[in-house]
Amino acid sequence: MKVQRLRVTFGRGEPVKYISHLDLMRFWERVLRRAGIPLAYSKGANPTAQLSLAAPLPVGVLSSCELMDVFLEERVTPAELVERLGAQTVPGIELLGAREVGVRLPSLQSQVRWAEYRVEVLADGRSRDEVQATVARLLAADSLPWEHRREEQVRRYDLRKLVLDVWVEEPPGETLTLGMRLRTDQEASGRPEQVAAALGFAGRPLRIERSKLQVGERPRADVP
Repeated sequence: MKVQRLRVTFGRGEPVKYISHLDLMRFWERVLRRAGIPLAYSKGANPTAQLSLAAPLPVGVLSSCELMDVFLEERVTPAELVERLGAQTVPGIELLGAREVGVRLPSLQSQVRWAEYRVEVLADGRSRDEVQATVARLLAADSLPWEHRREEQVRRYDLRKLVLDVWVEEPPGETLTLGMRLRTDQEASGRPEQVAAALGFAGRPLRIERSKLQVGERPRADVP
């Protein structure tokens, strides 16, 4: 029986940036068990631990804002949860806090609206003004037809609809850092490397970090 729901915030660093979403879920289930956390389980022939991550983090992407909901069958204070989990985690996973949320709220995944990223790319000799002009053209565009190839499959969609905002965070040197706010929900998610490519930066970004996840119950049309 689910009597409590705790929302954990954690970071994913360099040592574990290449683990998959599925492996990360398995990792957390093992850690929660080792820490003696009274997890709630689903009913049926194959009970599963009741925990969920807000949005899959692509392999190779860092984060300082990941969210995970943990359902418990016995009450535990947020501070105790963080302390007990902290003793079991590995280098590269940083526990940043926990708080209690309503057990009957909608699923965490359904509440995610957008994500912000810090994306480091090679400047390729472009000035700040040149980059800002390119960003302005992208944001002013009504649409941006895009193709995403994965093995033999090709997906075609409007990349512009997934971009809420882009800005230059640090002035260009050999590299520059872009800030991006991209749509992230159960229907579609913007990919930072695709936005960087659309801005004319060749090759995969040198570093991508998810820095914020916006969670709320407002419809997507209300997202700034």
